[in-house]
Amino acid sequence: MGTQHTYRVIVRGRWDALTDASRTALLADVEEHGLANMQFTPEGTLTYDRALQHFSYRFVVLSDAEDGEEMAEALAEEKAENILKDVGHGFRDLRSKATDMDTMKINRKPSRR
Repeated sequence: MGTQHTYRVIVRGRWDALTDASRTALLADVEEHGLANMQFTPEGTLTYDRALQHFSYRFVVLSDAEDGEEMAEALAEEKAENILKDVGHGFRDLRSKATDMDTMKINRKPSRR
């Protein structure tokens, strides 16, 4: 096992064929899943709006650095799929983008003296 890196992964998708029960449940919780509640967590944070067209999940994923961002993206997509299937919400068109937090360069503004 190689060096573990921490990845922040955003998984985006579209709601698809939502049942009346899913639509009602999502709309009942829409205020808890808005932009103000976005954060990266190992369990994932779901965000969506009242239109119920698109959604995103934000995950923190630990993965071997040699497996790269692609593995972190695959792991996050699998987590999102499992969560959504478990609660019975229809979805499609998952795509993801990972950022390796261990190699991310931070550009600091030079101090003015």
